[in-house]
Amino acid sequence: MEQQTAQPCIICGHMKEEGIVIVSHFICEDCESEIVHTDAEDAKYRFFIGQMRQIGLQKNA
Repeated sequence: MEQQTAQPCIICGHMKEEGIVIVSHFICEDCESEIVHTDAEDAKYRFFIGQMRQIGLQKNA
C-alpha cells in the first residue's frame, strides 16, 4: 500500500494526507467535500473559486 505524505491544501492551507491533486495542486478531502456541498450563491463559494484560480495560474498549463 502506498504511504501518503501530508501536503498543504490550496483552499485551507492545512497539511493533510487525504485529498485530490489537480494539476499538481492539492485539495484536502474536507475542502473538496465542502466545495461540492456549498451552494453557488453562498459567499463561501466565491472564496473557493478564488483559491482554485491558483490552479489556472500555473505557467505553461
